[in-house]
Amino acid sequence: MRAPLVASLAASSLLALTAALLPATGAGAEPAVPAEGGTSAVGPTAPMTAFPSPVTARAPKPFPALEVTTLASGLDHAWDVQELPGGGLLVSERDRARLSIVDDGGTRTLDFPSGRVWVSGETGLMGLAVDPGFADNRRFYTCQGGNAAGDRHDVRVMAWRLGQDGTTVGGADVLLKGIQATSGRHGGCRLLITKGGAMLVGTGDAAVGANPQDRSSLNGKVLRLDPRTGRPSPANPWAGSDQRKRRYVLTYGHRNLQGLAQRADGSLWSVEHGTFRDDEVNLLRRGGNYGWDPRPGYDESVPMTDFSLPGKQRAARWRSGDPTIAPSGATFVRGAEWGRYRGRLAVAVLGGTRMMFQAYDGKGRLRDVQVPPVLREQGRLRSVTQLADGALVVTTDNGGGNDRVLRVEPARG
Repeated sequence: MRAPLVASLAASSLLALTAALLPATGAGAEPAVPAEGGTSAVGPTAPMTAFPSPVTARAPKPFPALEVTTLASGLDHAWDVQELPGGGLLVSERDRARLSIVDDGGTRTLDFPSGRVWVSGETGLMGLAVDPGFADNRRFYTCQGGNAAGDRHDVRVMAWRLGQDGTTVGGADVLLKGIQATSGRHGGCRLLITKGGAMLVGTGDAAVGANPQDRSSLNGKVLRLDPRTGRPSPANPWAGSDQRKRRYVLTYGHRNLQGLAQRADGSLWSVEHGTFRDDEVNLLRRGGNYGWDPRPGYDESVPMTDFSLPGKQRAARWRSGDPTIAPSGATFVRGAEWGRYRGRLAVAVLGGTRMMFQAYDGKGRLRDVQVPPVLREQGRLRSVTQLADGALVVTTDNGGGNDRVLRVEPARG
């Protein structure tokens, strides 16, 4: 009976050794990309190779091939795209200050008051959001340059109603105004309606050094408000402040927010343009300071997250390093058909002309970044939104009337 016992002990030892050598995330899983300082990681980065094992682990399934289809063309600086309940895609063009609907019948320009939009530099008709009750109230939102009193300008959030004929736009209610605008540089401005019904507004710092750290400024912030009334959310960290603007602030210390996304677990994330280095993806925490402070003046040589500032600064979850690649819109991918892309943060990239699919673990730590070759062939990518049927829609931002709305989905068969 001794020989079987020895064999059993040897097999148990081999299994224990194998378990110790496999990645902690499971057999065949890709280990995490090391994070600088233990909290953030520089990317895009190729996945690390798992430690060798005396037992061959099951190879992970490949990422599905992706198909790209053009839904609309002839656009110019197509800034955002959102799905309308009942069909059709609402698209904004920044410099033309034009709204269009893309559907099976083609692209039709809406009768929208473009003259109410101030266009300069990076500011114009930018972010869009569709009210959860759109089927009944026909309500949608824009973030745009605005004309203020005395020949001045700002960035503002507007509420509109799409006519039953699908071509006219009315309403024109100002939800929030007074987001500072200077030359048009660093105008933001991304909108997101959360699962709880609040509206997030990601703003730029208007290239004014004092704005990001000043919680009485609306610039360089993520703001949170009620999209029905425009009032600040009572859950905001400074909702009881005597200073009206401070009541809107959810997070601060940002440079130029370009993307907002909500994960399936409810967590909120932002995408931000860096200077000559360190674009960022941030996991948002209520009242968090994300460390941008270019004072005195507007000194862009300082770190994007300056840990020498008083108090606590939140480290980025991903950074581009040097040089920047200018990431923009983002969404978390859902649906089993996406295979290993499922659950990743899809980030549209302008300067780097690509789409990044970033994997984060349950604690928000970067695991790896995938860049599909087919999405390196479309030029500058501005926005990405997921449709109810699971496909992604993406806008390009190449200018010159050459921009498109793209449908991206896993290849069939």
